Amino acid sequence: MSSIKVGSEMHELGKRLFPINRSLTGAGVRETLSILKEELPALEVLSVPSGTQVFDWVVPNEWTIHDAYVLNSQGERVIDFQANNLHVVGYSVPIKETFSREELFKKLYTLPEQPDAIPYITSYYSENWGFCTSENHKNTLPDDTYEVVIDSELKPGCLNYAELIIPGESDKEVFISTYICHPSMANNELSGPLVTTYIAKWLMQQDSLKYTYRIVFIPETIGSVVYLSKHHEHLKNNVVAGFNVTCIGDDKTYSYLPSRTGNTLSDKAATHTLRHLYPDYKSYSWLDRGSDERQYCAPGIDLPIATIMRSKYGEYPEYHTSLDDLTFVTPSGLEGGYIALRNAIYIVEKDFIPKMTVLCEPQLGKRGLYPNTSSKDTKSKVAAMMDMISYCDGSMSLLEIANKIDQPFSKLYPICEQFIEAGLIEIFKEK
Repeated sequence: MSSIKVGSEMHELGKRLFPINRSLTGAGVRETLSILKEELPALEVLSVPSGTQVFDWVVPNEWTIHDAYVLNSQGERVIDFQANNLHVVGYSVPIKETFSREELFKKLYTLPEQPDAIPYITSYYSENWGFCTSENHKNTLPDDTYEVVIDSELKPGCLNYAELIIPGESDKEVFISTYICHPSMANNELSGPLVTTYIAKWLMQQDSLKYTYRIVFIPETIGSVVYLSKHHEHLKNNVVAGFNVTCIGDDKTYSYLPSRTGNTLSDKAATHTLRHLYPDYKSYSWLDRGSDERQYCAPGIDLPIATIMRSKYGEYPEYHTSLDDLTFVTPSGLEGGYIALRNAIYIVEKDFIPKMTVLCEPQLGKRGLYPNTSSKDTKSKVAAMMDMISYCDGSMSLLEIANKIDQPFSKLYPICEQFIEAGLIEIFKEK
């Protein structure tokens, strides 16, 4: 499957998922996971009851919303949840009351600096209610009385998440996590599950995998806390690399956020990939964190999780607004994010320590490894090949060699495969 086709397919899947009203819990999460399970039949949907203690957190009550609106004195819906699910503050408690314009405005959230955008606001862990609309729309509301109705429920239920295990030759694992808890936002929400779904499909198409892949779709923060509360010892003992997948679908740039230590295999694979894919990528520090890497890299957990993004969360004006839609996230943007993450995973999967099996420079021509004709392309390939050979002493991984000689890993690995087949390189040891 070509990456261009993947980009279009991801975008089409995004159109199905975009209107769903997702939150930390509830029917929107279950509907989202049900659609993803159509794409990944082996995906296992799991649940944790409300009230469950998970480390320092407690799984919240389940939120269900049926309808919400603001009526003017003429009985017209001037703010309508059915028109855009961002119009209601997430986890709003039920209410049915009449307010003056001044009173209503105290519970109305807008972005004056972005007057056409509806903001995304939540109140997960304290009971509250509110509506969101654009500043321009708010300014059209006249002095009037307004009936406010939020038909919602907050009661014990469950938090849902999903897990997919793709077995490899080793019990050592690569961990991939993405979240499914934001309503109607394309880059900050849907790009992660979309790219992760198609990465999972790509992994399952491989003839063999060195590592086992553990892929989770969770509500952000509380979902990662829940998952770690169940699996942190196993993950700590087995995960060799991993990625938190978010904000990976727009066309603006590429970004990298390191793990807390900044020197894991995930970090090295991510920076190598981006340097050769998009040299002007934006590099952030651990102090710029803000997603589930906070949990995965927390002291005592210490998983090797890095993040490859397009435009980083919080760094683009459309973030957490109605402007983060499927015109901002594009097939080409998703394709680029998919390629970047796939290339980084390819490095993790294929990296090894090569060692030459002969002394002095090998005679490549008699083994059919030296080009018969000379051109700019063959000259470049021969230079890369000879530079690679000069470092194959069993002390450096192929990724380290690629960085040393400033060549893409994806260019050197096929050369290594030819050398292994010819008996000139052996896999010295795993690193």
